[in-house]
Amino acid sequence: MKHEYKGLRRIISAFKNSLDGFLFAFREEEAFRQDLLFFAIGLIAMFLFDFSMIERLMLFSGLFFVLFAEVVNSSVEACIDRISPDWHKLSKAAKDMGSLLVFLSFIYFFVVWVSVFSRFI
Repeated sequence: MKHEYKGLRRIISAFKNSLDGFLFAFREEEAFRQDLLFFAIGLIAMFLFDFSMIERLMLFSGLFFVLFAEVVNSSVEACIDRISPDWHKLSKAAKDMGSLLVFLSFIYFFVVWVSVFSRFI
């Protein structure tokens, strides 16, 4: 699926594809919707406290990494399901590693948020 567009038209097309990906993830992936809600709540929490710009960037990176990991995980799962619905050890391994990516992103989120909020304790 090579695109023929160049310049601004390619950028607009890429943006449309990204929007389509977001809409698909929002419609079809419950975990993405849950993580998006988590992201929104976290964004609000970031501005309820007196954080420096660096602290806010760190907090945002934790939230963003969770969404990023969820999209990658969902992409891997979609590819595996497209190839075959049958069980295979490599399909399981790919899906499990995608799940591990999401888990690691939550660990990163937790470490960052606890570290930043610890100055209020």
